[in-house]
Amino acid sequence: MGLLQQLRRGSFRHGIHPPANKQVTAAQPIRRLAFAERLVIPLGQHIGRPSRALVRKGQEVVRGQPIAAADGFVSVPIHAPATGRIHDIRLMPTARGELSESIVLDVYKADTQEVRWREPVAAPNTLTPEQIVQAVQAIGMVGLGGAAFPSHVKLSPPDDKPVDTLVVNGCECEPYLSCDHRVMLERPRDLIRGIELAMRAAGVERAIIGIEDNKLDAVAVLQDALRDNPCIRARAVETKYPQGSEKMLIKSLTGQEVPAGGLPADIGIIVNNVGTLAAIGRLLPRGEGLTERVVTVTGPGVARPGNYIVPLGTPIGFVLQQVGHQGTHTDFVLGGPMMGPSVSDLRTPITKGTSGLLVLNDSEVLKETRRIWPCIKCGQCVSACPMHLNPAQLGQLAVKREFTRMADEYHLNDCFECGCCAYTCPSNIPLVQHFRVAKAYNREHAA
Repeated sequence: MGLLQQLRRGSFRHGIHPPANKQVTAAQPIRRLAFAERLVIPLGQHIGRPSRALVRKGQEVVRGQPIAAADGFVSVPIHAPATGRIHDIRLMPTARGELSESIVLDVYKADTQEVRWREPVAAPNTLTPEQIVQAVQAIGMVGLGGAAFPSHVKLSPPDDKPVDTLVVNGCECEPYLSCDHRVMLERPRDLIRGIELAMRAAGVERAIIGIEDNKLDAVAVLQDALRDNPCIRARAVETKYPQGSEKMLIKSLTGQEVPAGGLPADIGIIVNNVGTLAAIGRLLPRGEGLTERVVTVTGPGVARPGNYIVPLGTPIGFVLQQVGHQGTHTDFVLGGPMMGPSVSDLRTPITKGTSGLLVLNDSEVLKETRRIWPCIKCGQCVSACPMHLNPAQLGQLAVKREFTRMADEYHLNDCFECGCCAYTCPSNIPLVQHFRVAKAYNREHAA
């Protein structure tokens, strides 16, 4: 099958086509940022129990040294992103908008970015599946696509849900973001090594890498690198948002549908992001912890956009100093514009789940403050919703505070807050915000 034929295959119903705005950063190689003078390292950077601090105020640490331990199975350790001295352990701002217990590290000036702490590790090809899972947890790996779910948990499917396929998410469907694209181009061997380790850990027989067809160069690079590996395939899917959602990508690549309220493991599939697997393939054989990640820094308000290797814990204010930013009514978004949270405190740090720092200037910010009009029942949100919900009806119920009915009768919990409905709404109704409030209320009520 020719490459052009493959590019026409693989999609799902509904979704939207926002402007990609990736061309500037996707064409530039990954570069490295300097260390900030002070790093802020939240203990809760992942889904699950926050890490437990191992250090004390005034203690010296070296880059790569464990500074927080996993507090249970659904938790991971944290490693020092730089060599320095612990300034304090206290509450600091995070992207979630709340204060979180964090380790504050003063970085030693003029120190190199060499990792100075490594754990002895056996040759990867000699590790058992259980040892691979343990090693993935030990390096502090979580999903780097944004969800930050502990990776070792995904690689440990329940005994009653055997899996046979690993779906590798290389879509990167959010506008502006291109860090995964550059990782596929520049680190294909790391990615393939990480995929092979994940396949052995989970006991799967095949892997499929799904890449949107606006990344033809990445498809070609990986297909060339996989010519002698029949168990791993790289396939193109239609460029459409939210193609990178795991349920959408599974449908596009395999034709299977995850049942409502279910997980990919229910149909024998696990899903991992390309950045996550490339990091596993790079760090695990070296016995190094996760201390940095590739972040797309871009937007109309950025003077030097690009993809940068950023030490975890770097305040976004320092990143902006390094890349330059402009505008008087500037908005900072961590991640992509569709699902990323907007932040205002420049002390907010880059964490394991931060895939992008988007800087919107005056005109983009003013678009977000347009007047909200009543629903005109045009149906555009219904046509866009990839989960085939009725966002208009859900929105009207939310205004009436009928939150329980939203979940029981209109499948609110199937919404993963992709933002397609709000993007298409001509009345500028903040539908996703309504749904988040409703979900929060239902969670509190259930508790």
